[in-house]
Amino acid sequence: MLPSLPDAISITHAKKSFGRTQALAGVNLRIGAGECVALLGASGSGKTTLLRSICGLEMLDGKDSAVALFGQQLQGHGALSDGVRTLRRQTGIIFQQFNLVGRMSLISNVLTGLLPQMPLWRVVSGAFTKAQKIQALQALESVGLAAYAFQRASTLSGGQQQRAAVARALLQGARILLADEPVASLDPESARRVMHLLKQLNQDKGMTLVVSLHNVAMARQYCSRIVALRSGAVVFDGSPTELTDTHLRDLYGSHSDELLRDEGFTPPAHASLDLSIPV
Repeated sequence: MLPSLPDAISITHAKKSFGRTQALAGVNLRIGAGECVALLGASGSGKTTLLRSICGLEMLDGKDSAVALFGQQLQGHGALSDGVRTLRRQTGIIFQQFNLVGRMSLISNVLTGLLPQMPLWRVVSGAFTKAQKIQALQALESVGLAAYAFQRASTLSGGQQQRAAVARALLQGARILLADEPVASLDPESARRVMHLLKQLNQDKGMTLVVSLHNVAMARQYCSRIVALRSGAVVFDGSPTELTDTHLRDLYGSHSDELLRDEGFTPPAHASLDLSIPV
């Protein structure tokens, strides 16, 4: 019998409080390599705190709380591990607000994905090699933005900026992609395009995708597993078909209206994007 591979993400007894507010209430969660998982929940359910904990941007409380990536501990006992920098390179995270520098060109923003891998002198000088710039252009090409490479990021639409943030994670070489409400501020068409891109990365490149959403229809369309949070605890973990509207209302009561809101979402056309990034 072949030995089983470690989970891409392993979360043990994750607790986190901000003052008197408990954001996470002892979450235990295992996500296999290559899975596509939606974190679902109303505002304040703990989705963002959990995602930030997975990449070490948020420190968990208590000696029993721990996060491991590919079998290596990222944080535990209230401290980050010695290998946190290496593990962070394998984890890309995109946010609702894109986190691009508006006055910089798109390609310069994408190249920042390489900064954790560069020596300090090169980071300070911003001296990227020709090969790195070519890789950045290829990453932009793979998300359909090569024609905008030298435009200021602030001149692009929200959907284009979010796709650029995905390109930055691609260039970084991330094996895990965390997306925190990546389409919440986008119009329906841009939201469909970004979610379609994320799903293709999961399918074609085997990236482990964990995306927090507040729209159950979108979670059902794009993700093979839904983990629902309420008050910092997991209240559902299963396939999209198991999470019926009736079950959702039982879990969230009046807050279910926020998750069932249509917001103009319809299933996407199955247009294909070229996600190849030559080495």
